[in-house]
Amino acid sequence: MKLSISQKSIILIVLVLIIDQTSKIFIKLNFALGDHYDVFSWFQIFFIENNGMAFGMEIIGKLFLTLFRIIAVAGLAYFIHRLIKKGARQGFILSISLLLAGAAGNIFDSLFYGILFSESTTSYVANFMPETGGYAPFLYGKVVDMLYFPIIKGADGHTIFFSPVFNIADSAITIAVAIILIFFRKELNESLETKKHKNENPKA
Repeated sequence: MKLSISQKSIILIVLVLIIDQTSKIFIKLNFALGDHYDVFSWFQIFFIENNGMAFGMEIIGKLFLTLFRIIAVAGLAYFIHRLIKKGARQGFILSISLLLAGAAGNIFDSLFYGILFSESTTSYVANFMPETGGYAPFLYGKVVDMLYFPIIKGADGHTIFFSPVFNIADSAITIAVAIILIFFRKELNESLETKKHKNENPKA
C-alpha cells in the first residue's frame, strides 16, 4: 500500500516523538541527576535537565518559552498542511515535519513532566506519579537531556568540543534545519516570499 505524503508526515512525527519520549522517560526513571554512562570515550549518556531552549540554552522566561513553542508547533502544523495542498516536494514537507516533531518533543516535557514526576536530584531517581505530587505545575516542567559527546578534551580534562548535552528532539530540530538549508533553501525562500506577498496584499 502506497502511503500519502500526509501519512508519511504523521508517521515521521509520531515515530520521532515515541523515540524522544521513551528515551527521556527511561532516563528520568533510572538516572539520578548528573549520573552518566560511558558508551564510548567520546559518547556518554549524561542526565541533566534544563528550562531553556535546544542544547540547554536559557535566554528567556520559562512560561514565555513554553507558550512560544506551542504557537510555533501550531504554525508548523498549518505550514505543513499548506505545503501538502500546494503539492510541495516530499523531502521539504518531511523536513518541516521533523522540525515540528523536535519542537513538540520538548513541549511535552515542559507541559507534563512537572506534574508526572517527582524531582530528580543528585541523590534520588524520580518517581512516576508520586503521591505527594509532581515537582512543578503545568507548563513549568524541565526538559530532559542525555546525549553528550565530549569529542575533544583539554589537558585539564574539560570538554572543548562538543560540550552541550541534548536530546532526540534537539537532534531532530538540528537535522531538519540542516536539511532544509542545504537541500530546500529554494522552497523555503519561495514559501517566505509567498507569505510576505500575502501580508502586503491581503486582498490579492
